[in-house]
Amino acid sequence: MKNIFIYLIIFSTCITSCTKKINPPTNLQCEHLDNPLGIDSPSPRLTWRIAQTEKAQTAYQIMVSTDSIKLANNKADVWDTGKIDADSCLVTYKGDSLKPFTKYYWKVTVWNEKDTQSKPSDITSFETGLISSSNWAGKWISDGQDVSYKPTFYFRKDVNLDKNKKIKSARAYITAAGLYELSINGLKVGDRMLDPMYTRFDKRNLYSTLDITSLLQNGANTFGVILGNGWYNHQSTAVWDFDKAHWRGRPKFLVNIRLNYEDGTSETIVSDETWKIHESPILFNSIYTAEHYDARKEIEGWNMPGLDTSEWLPAVIAQAPSPLIVSQQLYPIRVTERLEPTKIDKKNDTCYVFSFAKNIAGIIEIRVQGDKDTELRIKHSERLYPNGRADMSNIDVHYRPTDNSDPFQTDIFILKGGGIKETFSPRFNYKGFQYVEVTSSKPIDLSKESITALELHSDVPQIGSIKSSNPTLDKIWEATNNSYLSNLFGYPTDCPQREKNGWTGDSHIAIETGLYSYDAITIYEKWMNDFKDEQKPNGVLPSIVPTHGWGYDWGNGPDWTSAVAIIPWEVYLFYGDSHLLHSMYGNIKRYVDHIASISHHGTTDWGLGDWVPVKTVSNKELTSSLYYYKDVTILAHAAKMFGRKHDYEHYTRLAKKISNAINNKFLNTETGIYCSGSQTELAAPLYWGVVPEELKSKVAENLYKKVEEDNFHIDTGILGAKALLHALSENGYADAAYTIAVQETYPSWGWWIVNGATTLYENWNIDAENDISMNHIMFGDINAWMYKALGGLFPDENKAGFKHIQLRPNFVKGLDQFEAKHTSPYGEIVSSWTRRTDKQIIYHVVIPANTSATLHLPENIEGDKTMELSAGTYNLELREIKR
Repeated sequence: MKNIFIYLIIFSTCITSCTKKINPPTNLQCEHLDNPLGIDSPSPRLTWRIAQTEKAQTAYQIMVSTDSIKLANNKADVWDTGKIDADSCLVTYKGDSLKPFTKYYWKVTVWNEKDTQSKPSDITSFETGLISSSNWAGKWISDGQDVSYKPTFYFRKDVNLDKNKKIKSARAYITAAGLYELSINGLKVGDRMLDPMYTRFDKRNLYSTLDITSLLQNGANTFGVILGNGWYNHQSTAVWDFDKAHWRGRPKFLVNIRLNYEDGTSETIVSDETWKIHESPILFNSIYTAEHYDARKEIEGWNMPGLDTSEWLPAVIAQAPSPLIVSQQLYPIRVTERLEPTKIDKKNDTCYVFSFAKNIAGIIEIRVQGDKDTELRIKHSERLYPNGRADMSNIDVHYRPTDNSDPFQTDIFILKGGGIKETFSPRFNYKGFQYVEVTSSKPIDLSKESITALELHSDVPQIGSIKSSNPTLDKIWEATNNSYLSNLFGYPTDCPQREKNGWTGDSHIAIETGLYSYDAITIYEKWMNDFKDEQKPNGVLPSIVPTHGWGYDWGNGPDWTSAVAIIPWEVYLFYGDSHLLHSMYGNIKRYVDHIASISHHGTTDWGLGDWVPVKTVSNKELTSSLYYYKDVTILAHAAKMFGRKHDYEHYTRLAKKISNAINNKFLNTETGIYCSGSQTELAAPLYWGVVPEELKSKVAENLYKKVEEDNFHIDTGILGAKALLHALSENGYADAAYTIAVQETYPSWGWWIVNGATTLYENWNIDAENDISMNHIMFGDINAWMYKALGGLFPDENKAGFKHIQLRPNFVKGLDQFEAKHTSPYGEIVSSWTRRTDKQIIYHVVIPANTSATLHLPENIEGDKTMELSAGTYNLELREIKR
């Protein structure tokens, strides 16, 4: 390469005269989880990584056994692939049929490019669950109350275990319509919150598998369950009418507690009418609003052995909510951070306002001492009135209360008194907030130590990071991540306060942002099953998923519900795993065919359009047709992958028809302008790939002139915000895109940051009267732009999962240092650059083992513009051409 000095750090292969084997594979996972329990798939996916000290894998061997000792001695009684010549690190299990309630141990050995065999990996495991619904025993049980009855009940089961038999392992398989909390001998089982995940309850219920071995004791044991309403028995009233859901019923649960003894025998304790119930202190709980708790009604030892339950009632047998119970294989919701207040503002002896460092989704834990009967109202808000009190006017706009008994985002805690410090934290609710106002019916004394905010979300591992020399850019990245996580609760939502709905448009706009930074495949695979349950026979999908029926007549259309195609496709690109795309193929096809049936000329006006624009309204038919085009191209690619030749040919022709129709109707070929030439109308066709090749430079130039006319500020809604920065960066105007991205005056992401934002907002105008939730993810694609445009990290659809990496960094003017890291299925990719002088740039790259990359340098760099890189670490000294 001309004028470029390359310093290559070659990894040692650790092959010497005294070393016969290379380092073993690591990061073994089953179904993209570590040592999972409750696997129901008959053919689970197994993945691993080879040591970073190697260049490539040329072969592998997987061994699976039910006996870890035998496996350690290379004896596999379930599956032994033998040596398979392949570089894949993702393999579908094809051994003996898996049995329920069984632990399987497995290990991997690989060979490198020199055909040197590795040491075997550490032995890891996965454990099957019930596998078939026929293996469930027992009965669904409930408290027998009407759906409108507000208090919830304790459920209790006393069991005496044989003192002469030693327990080897014990599992609780539990599902609920609503939410549950399981305890054993007074201790909560595990750290999951808001379990199980929300589904279309009349079609699919999820069960969790919990390891309870350490909680059991010889002799007397007590199992306790408390149920919450969740989305199943929605007692609060809002515009979406979830209180009218046809599935609505009293919360219920089914549990099988399986005990495996050292002597090889087992027994199962089940839910049935022998469980006893008693009203609990939880007077009311709503996933949408809050939780009310009366400590005076507590029963000490309600879930511990030795309690007199003679006045408790028998549980009531209930009908199963759906015929389908499947294993919940995803990262659960957990408390991920505990935040102490940064400030306390005492208004008087009965009113305190607590401030926290950031806006979060979660709950509080309060510790307080006071007189008996004292009622605390704990109000959660995102902002304060000028007088310092909690202001919820921006988030309660869709709430439609029928009385004053269910205040929005306001927990109610009634003290039992007695001179002791009492603790309360909601079990079955979460809220969006940065401020907490506590008012009391009698004077109380609170301090900073009295309250803690507990951040909640699906606990997906972080696998990406951004770091730069621009503090505003870094804060935008952090705020975007905060909003992404605040809206991940077993399904992606729009906001954690006023809606909590699975808006399809918000989710596909933020999908790349999510997958670059977080290992979220398990969440999206679960959510796509919800799409299957919601799709009409004619292919139509609702705008929110799950739903009880709202959203089929408003808000849907390709600009939103293209999530059905875009999300499986992006998961495939990021993970190289086609399972989800293959599973959703029929659903995507029905959806596309429906649009085709109502769009005979190739374009469609079905959709919401460029939602919440700054000032310019863009053509809705253009944006909807572009998403229709994207869906069809995804379907054509998938058809080719899966060998569906007829479909591939058909949808390839349809994609061409749509792009031609878009250009014929909306593109002025003389001027290179689409429609009226708004930022969205120029950026979206470039981003989605319909602009004729010979006109790309003209359209891109027009887009640049448009943003220059707007003084390099954004003038789009959420669809344009997804496209704008990418369209500029990918067509020679990366400097302009960066200038827009780091603007600190209105309208911009930076404008939010300099005004104190720790999350992304719903509206560019922070003083807007409507659409001003302060924790929305719908403008969140900017993080994906950072990884792609500045870091240059692009997956290659021909070798997905970053098996081959397309590196396209832009060394933008005004930024002195930038680093992007992403842990792909093969290991960590690093793309980092530092500007040493006006013209000299040091570019640092790490390509993981078993992968390769093509580096594409921008036009302003001297020398050749492409370079092929194998696995390894590189430092390139680059020189910019004078601009």
